Amino acid sequence: MAPSAATPVVPTRIQITEQMDIVRARAEAKRLVGLIGLGPSDQTRLATAVSELARNILQYAGKGQCEISNISTPAELGVRIVFEDSGPGIPDVACAMRDGYSTSGGLGAGLPGTQRLMDRFEIDSRPGRTRVSIALIRRRL
Repeated sequence: MAPSAATPVVPTRIQITEQMDIVRARAEAKRLVGLIGLGPSDQTRLATAVSELARNILQYAGKGQCEISNISTPAELGVRIVFEDSGPGIPDVACAMRDGYSTSGGLGAGLPGTQRLMDRFEIDSRPGRTRVSIALIRRRL
């Protein structure tokens, strides 16, 4: 049985310091999405976004953390994940949010692709602190 909005699910904080932490964060996000009653496609969408953002922490900041929370209400089912690091920051967020932009030689689909997968996406970055908050929200049936 999925927890109701009145059933708290304690947020899970995961330190991201190595590749296995990406796997742990993905698994925990998928677990919570399933626990609150969302289906496999939403589990996959969130796991994909978590992989991208956790990988960015390792690649650009070296280490950081994410906090995975149930944000369900009586009207909606939802999961929010906040990623934080104390790395160099993103020099030009607007540029980084454009498809095709990459500082690492990749496809440049990471941040804009993640934004498209999520219902909510916020990014705040400056030298010494980057914070990305994502959420997947569905109306209760």
